[in-house]
Amino acid sequence: MIQSETLELLEWHRLCQHLATFAATKLGATAARHLKIPDSQTQSELLLEQTKEIYQLESRLTTGLSFEGIQDIGDSLERAERSGVLAGEELLAIATTLAGARNLRRVIDNQEDLPILTDLVADLRTYPELEQEIHRCIDERAQVTDRASQKLGEIRTDLRRVRSQITQKLQNILQAKSGAVQEQLITQRGDRFVIPVKAPQKDAIPGIVHDTSTSGATLYVEPNSVVPLGNQLRQIIRREQAEEETIRRVLTEQVAAVKPDLERLLAIATTLDLATARSRYSFWLGANPPRFIQREDREMITLRNLRHPLLVWQQQHEQGQPVIPVDLLISPQIRVVTITGPNTGGKTVTLKTLGLAALMAKVGLFVPAREPVEIPWFDKVLADIGDEQSLQQSLSTFSGHIRRISRILEALGTGEAEEDEKDSNAPCPMPNSLVLLDEVGAGTDPVEGSALAIALLQYLANHSQLTIATTHFGELKALKYEDDRFENASVEFDESTLSPTYRLLWGIPGRSNALTIALRLGLKPEVVQQAKTQVGEATDEVNQVIAGLEAQRRRQETKAAEAQVLLQQAERLYKEVSAKAASLEERESSLRASQEIAVQQAIAQAKGEIAQVIRRLQKGTPTAQEAQQATNALNQIGQQYQPATPAKPKVGFMPKVGDRIRVPKLGQIAEVIAAPDEDGELSVRFGLMKMNVKLQDVESLDGQKPEPVVKAKPAPAAVTPPPPAVPEIRTSKNTIDLRGKRVADAEYILDKAISEAIGPLWIIHGYGTGKLRQGVHAFLQQHPRVNNYEPAEQADGGSGVTVAYIK
Repeated sequence: MIQSETLELLEWHRLCQHLATFAATKLGATAARHLKIPDSQTQSELLLEQTKEIYQLESRLTTGLSFEGIQDIGDSLERAERSGVLAGEELLAIATTLAGARNLRRVIDNQEDLPILTDLVADLRTYPELEQEIHRCIDERAQVTDRASQKLGEIRTDLRRVRSQITQKLQNILQAKSGAVQEQLITQRGDRFVIPVKAPQKDAIPGIVHDTSTSGATLYVEPNSVVPLGNQLRQIIRREQAEEETIRRVLTEQVAAVKPDLERLLAIATTLDLATARSRYSFWLGANPPRFIQREDREMITLRNLRHPLLVWQQQHEQGQPVIPVDLLISPQIRVVTITGPNTGGKTVTLKTLGLAALMAKVGLFVPAREPVEIPWFDKVLADIGDEQSLQQSLSTFSGHIRRISRILEALGTGEAEEDEKDSNAPCPMPNSLVLLDEVGAGTDPVEGSALAIALLQYLANHSQLTIATTHFGELKALKYEDDRFENASVEFDESTLSPTYRLLWGIPGRSNALTIALRLGLKPEVVQQAKTQVGEATDEVNQVIAGLEAQRRRQETKAAEAQVLLQQAERLYKEVSAKAASLEERESSLRASQEIAVQQAIAQAKGEIAQVIRRLQKGTPTAQEAQQATNALNQIGQQYQPATPAKPKVGFMPKVGDRIRVPKLGQIAEVIAAPDEDGELSVRFGLMKMNVKLQDVESLDGQKPEPVVKAKPAPAAVTPPPPAVPEIRTSKNTIDLRGKRVADAEYILDKAISEAIGPLWIIHGYGTGKLRQGVHAFLQQHPRVNNYEPAEQADGGSGVTVAYIK
């Protein structure tokens, strides 16, 4: 009973109604409105995995998971099993449901990394042959088709023939007796064809009167000459109806034969729709998947920026107030949290928010809080929130609270009287329950109520996993300092605006604001001062201490926020620097590879030229002049291809990155973070400060002065010549096709091709929208190895191809 009371107090049914609006089928909406809360953590984890996989699947699909065609055919299946004959609409609904379920299975089977959903639809049987048979016999209007059976086709042929005969005869009568008829019209009354005859002229067309107009001026007469054909038509209609029923009966029997599989199909479709509703509702809330923790393993409850889902709905759909989130970070040893503070400060909302978060996690919903979301799996969520006073039952506020709390203790399985326990403070096996108490001990004498609240909370510390209680009793604030299983929290109050901020402050008890509010609202100062003397100096001093703690808390939060901003900026800069370093390394590797290719080609060309000299000497008898010419040619080849020996660097003290040096002018020891440039300046850092200093203004830690930087003279022409000219001939090796690629993929392929290219590179990008061509041109313009680029000749593709000339 207390479980259902708790759900009512937390307004769980409203959340289920909101969830039902995200369902795609009637079955899913019904299941969402009557959401069952699992009895085990294993079931909750399975539901969460279903929600996660649907969330992942719908993020891949362009239109989301479709449940088109799936209908509630449960009643039809029951009637089929009881030998009833299903109507055409019911048979058609079964066929569309089979097609819709098959489409669901196909979509899930075509995706990877969905083990839970794949296993769910693995044994789904959709009977395509039954679906085809239904569509063969039943058309889109739910009528039995002529092709359903040969006999029905013959009957309907006769039916059309007789109707044609009747129509022809009546048409002849209308023309022959035009003066006696009200209008040239053939109509029906029941299944009989009639014509409208003027009442005074009824004897002109003898027959059976089937109806009369309201005014009595028109009689609807079936002429005697048509009556035999009408009787024949009625008999054919009866035969048609009997044959249609026979066809529908056969189809119904086929449905009844596979009823268990169809019921299983409905259950799977409902499970998928409910999981999809949970996923879409979670996405709408901006919620995150929870992780169930074990507090016995010293794990902390972590719920940052937790929002009340019903208030979020109210804000979005009913123009409600902005939802102010709360932070719930509860250490593993804490068993009881007491929340104090002024009325309307958000204490009760905090209780309800936590209760709903625990229930949402149990049913497989994401929790509207910032990641990570870590919460225990509570086997029971029990609450005493609100006022249960009743005139009819003679219940006061206090009586109502006590009766509900008694039911909570019974639900915890602690029915033994406290005096019968050997040691009431000894810990017992801990039920994994969450207890939420609003205004504990209120409604009676403050002294007795406070004592009762203390005893109750100490009892719950031994018999429940976690208890959150709101109170106005100051004595409960001291429990934290007597028992490390207790924690204080309070709702913040802004004295300047005389209004709560709805923020939850942890570790600080709430303080009384009644006298401050009374003074600001205009109550005479002498009355307020007299009240302060009645309260006592000790209470005033405590309130001052609490006010100081609150101010210190706000300063710490401000500094923490500033530190968080700095940390985020540092992380962003680190990522940018890392990305640039990786890009430079990749570019350097690419250039090194291209240089190695160029050197190999130069060596090959030099070998070829030397071989030509040798072949010239081998032809005939070489003369001294030819030998001298060959020697000169070899010397030229050597000068052209042999790299110059680099000058050895001068040895001496020179600061490097990471070295620690002394800056005498500043009297500081600094770390080098950038080597000296050609102007003799280097970047150093000491503490949090960075600055540039001259090389002559620093020295090593052992007193050595650095050697001055000598500006290097302009380097002579490169020793290693550029690769030999490659004739501008288009081949398969110097042509790349980027058509159909995205710009990002094209840049990667293009960069690789340029690093390997020697000479011109033909790039096929096509015409299309022009975005690929623009991306290619932008990339070529900034690439260091590209001299220039231009559209290809018309014979090579014109503006659909770009020729890049590589350095």
